Amino acid sequence: MAQPDPRGEQGHLAGLSRDSILWRKASRVVVAHGPAVLIRALPPVFGVAAALALPDARRRVGANLLRIRGKVGRAREAREIALTFASYASCLAEGLSSGSKNETVPDLAVVGKGAIDDALAIGRGAVMVTAHTAGWDAVGPVLGAFYGVELVMVMRAEQDPRARALQDEARRASGLTVVHVGDDPFSSLPLLRKLRQKAVVAMQLDRTPSGIRTRKVRLFGGEGEVPEGPIRLAQLSGAPLLPVFCARLGHRSYLAEASGPIFVARDADLGRVDVVAQELADTMTRFVERHPTQWFHFDWSDAK
Repeated sequence: MAQPDPRGEQGHLAGLSRDSILWRKASRVVVAHGPAVLIRALPPVFGVAAALALPDARRRVGANLLRIRGKVGRAREAREIALTFASYASCLAEGLSSGSKNETVPDLAVVGKGAIDDALAIGRGAVMVTAHTAGWDAVGPVLGAFYGVELVMVMRAEQDPRARALQDEARRASGLTVVHVGDDPFSSLPLLRKLRQKAVVAMQLDRTPSGIRTRKVRLFGGEGEVPEGPIRLAQLSGAPLLPVFCARLGHRSYLAEASGPIFVARDADLGRVDVVAQELADTMTRFVERHPTQWFHFDWSDAK
C-alpha cells in the first residue's frame, strides 16, 4: 500500500489499532487467556480512555460524525465520540479472542437475507462490498458457515508484518481466508480464482489509499470517492456485487444488512461503472447514517 507513514498523535492511534505488535499481543493475551468477563467489561473502558488521551483522534471522529448527521450539541457529540471508541475497542477484543477458550459464535441478525440467497444462487460467488463498521470481520465467518461458502477478506498489507500476522491469525481462526493485495496489477488474480471456486470475496468501500483507482461519488451529501476495484472485479468475473454492512448490537451480537445483488456486464462503459459506484455509496451512506457511532473511519494512513 503506497501511503504515508503516520506520525505524531495520529501515529499513536494507528499504533494502538493497527501497527503496534506489543499492543495487539497484550490485547490477545488478555482476551484469549483471561477471564471471559474481561472481554465484555474492559474494552469500552480502554476505548473511552483512548478517546480522552488522543485529542486529534477525538477531533477526527467528531468530524466524521459531523459529516454523517450534522451539527449537534456538545453533550451529544461527546457521548457519540465515546461510543465510537468504546464500540471499536469491543470489536477488536472480540475479534482477537477467535480461536481461544473465550471464543463464542456471535449472535447474528440478518436483514435482506433474500439478497444473499439471490447472489449466491447464480453460482459465480459474490463480491461482498462492506465498510469498516462494527463487526465487519466478525459477521463474515458466520455468514460463510451458514451458506457453506468460503469467505475471503481482502486486506491491504499493514506496515508492521508482525502485527499483520497476529491479526491474520485471529481472523483465520474465526474461519476467514485472508488475502493481502498491493499495487501489483496482478494482485487480483487470486481473487478471480476464488470467485471461480464460488467463494465470497469481501472488499472495503470506505478506504481510498494513494495509488488506487477511484470513482467520484456523492457521499453523506457531499463530494467523495469509492474504490473502483470491487466494481471491476465483479465486471471481470461475472460475480454479482453484494453490499453487506454490519453493526454491533451488544456483546457478541451483530446485525448484517444486505442489499442487491448488483450486476456489472463485461462490456459496461464508464457511465455504468459510475452508476454502480453511486449506488454502492448511497447504500453505505444510508447504513452509516443509521449507525453513526459504528463507523471506524479514523485511519489517517488511508485518508486523503
